[in-house]
Formats: sequence, C-alpha cells, structure tokens
Amino acid sequence: MPVVIKRVLAWGSLAFLIYFMAFRPEAAAQMFKSIGVALVAMAQGLGDFLTGLMT
Repeated sequence: MPVVIKRVLAWGSLAFLIYFMAFRPEAAAQMFKSIGVALVAMAQGLGDFLTGLMT
C-alpha cells in the first residue's frame, strides 16, 4: 500500500476517533471498555493454554 494512502487512513482514523470521543463520549467509553475486556479474555485464554502445555 502506498505511503500516501497509509497516511490518509491514519489521519482519518485519528480524526474519527477524536470526533467520536467529543460527540459520543459514553459510546466511546463503552467501546474502549469492550476492547479492554476482549484483550483481557484473550490474554487469559493464552495463559490457560500455556499452563495446559506445561502440566
């Protein structure tokens, strides 16, 4: 992917994130909480997998 397209997508994503947090703070907070819960669940699953390998 050309560098120009990557830059445009990155700046567009940042602008959308700022807009989303400014005008829909409750929805933005809920989205970030959901992402955090998913990351914790994935880490827990990986830990359970590695523990299962070691026992």
